[in-house]
Amino acid sequence: MKRVASPKTKKTKKTKVNRTASRKAAAPRPQRRHAAAVVDYDLVLFISGASDRSRLALANIKAIASQHLDGRYRLSVVDLYQQPQRAREHEIIAVPTLVKRLPQPLRRLIGDLSDEDRVMIGLDIVPKPRNGRG
Repeated sequence: MKRVASPKTKKTKKTKVNRTASRKAAAPRPQRRHAAAVVDYDLVLFISGASDRSRLALANIKAIASQHLDGRYRLSVVDLYQQPQRAREHEIIAVPTLVKRLPQPLRRLIGDLSDEDRVMIGLDIVPKPRNGRG
């Protein structure tokens, strides 16, 4: 006896063939070039929620870094209300605290970072030359 395929099997095979035949060839994806981000300064700011001092410290360090570091920094913000274990890991005793991990040596600056000269000395940032006399 000759074996005959059931109609159900034929239909399944036919739909598979139709699906593959109707697919468009996928366009090749462009290769992503991962530009090595130049990070000279690795900074971590430890804050306590949305307190006034924490918000002021965040605004101050963003302003100083954008003005003097030209995008050569990475700033991570850690809220100790949400991640209290990080305070023990990094030996944080007061907030807000800015930790400079790179370049070495490791430094900690405590407070709202409103004294720009003191922050720049703590981060070893050489100020940009000002235009004009001085």
